[in-house]
Amino acid sequence: MLNRLPTRLKGYLITGAGVVMLSPDALIVKDTDVDVPVFVFWRALLMCLVVTLLASWRYKRELPDAIRRCGSAIWICPLAIATSSWVFVAANRLTAAGNVLVIQNMAPLIAGIIGLLFFQQKLRLQTWVVILLCIAGAVMMLSGEMQAGNPMGLLIAAILPFSMAINTTVASAQKGIDTTVLLPFAGIAMIIPAILLGGVALPGWEDMKRILLLGLVFLPAAYYLIQSGPRYITGAEVSLMLILETLLGTLLVWWWVGELPTTMAFIGGGLILLTLSGSALLDLIRINIKARRGVPGARIPPP
Repeated sequence: MLNRLPTRLKGYLITGAGVVMLSPDALIVKDTDVDVPVFVFWRALLMCLVVTLLASWRYKRELPDAIRRCGSAIWICPLAIATSSWVFVAANRLTAAGNVLVIQNMAPLIAGIIGLLFFQQKLRLQTWVVILLCIAGAVMMLSGEMQAGNPMGLLIAAILPFSMAINTTVASAQKGIDTTVLLPFAGIAMIIPAILLGGVALPGWEDMKRILLLGLVFLPAAYYLIQSGPRYITGAEVSLMLILETLLGTLLVWWWVGELPTTMAFIGGGLILLTLSGSALLDLIRINIKARRGVPGARIPPP
C-alpha cells in the first residue's frame, strides 16, 4: 500500500509513525529515578540489540555493502544520533522539560539552513512558513511549562537541535540510501561513554520495567521509522514532523500527572495540528490538480 503513495506523503507517514512511538520517551525519562549514565547505557544497549537484529535480518550477507553505500553518513549520523540521545536525557534531568522541548523545536529551522548551505536542498516557501508556524505553536504550547532552569541544562539543551538537524539533513543528502543500517553504530556511540561514566549498573525493578519497555519497543521502532524518513523527504521536513513529539509527549505528561492544559497550550497545540494538516491538504490538492492535467511525475512533487 505504501508503494502506491506519493513519495513525500510516504515520508511524512513513516516519520509521523516514528514520532508517535517516540512520544513516551520524555515521560519515561522523567518518571525514572536512575543516574543519567545508567539510564543511557540500558536505553542504548537494548535499542542497539533490536536494531542490529533487524538490520541483520533485512540485509543478511549484504549488510556490509548496505553500510558502505551510506558514504560519509557512516560516521556523521551515528555520532549525531548519539549526541542527541545523551543531550536529551541529560538536559531533561537538569532543567524543565518545557525548556528542552522548546529548544529542540528549533531543529527544522536549523536543518533547513544546513540543507540549503551545504547540500543545496531548497525548500518551498510553504515549508518555511509551516516550520515557523509550528515553532510558534510549540512555544505557545509550552509557555506555561518553561522555567528559568539550570544554566548548564539550558546550555546542554542548545546542542540538541543542531545534532538532530545534522542527522536528518546528512541522511537526506544520501539520496534514497537506507541509513537505518547505521543505527547499531549510534547505539555503540551511546554505550561507550555510558560505560566510561560508570553506567554499567542494574536499576531497581520498577525503573527497569520502564526502561525495558522503552528500549525494546518504543525506541527501536521510533529510531527505525524516523531514520527511514530522510529517504523520502528533506531533513528539514523530518525535523518538522518531530515537533509532533512536543504535542504528543506533552499531552502524555499532562495525562500522567493529571494536569489540565492552559488555554495557551490548547491554542499552540491546535496551531501545530492545523498547520501540518493544512500543509498536507495543500500538497494533496496540488498532486490531484497535476494528475488531472497529465503532468509527468505528478505523484511525486518537489520538496
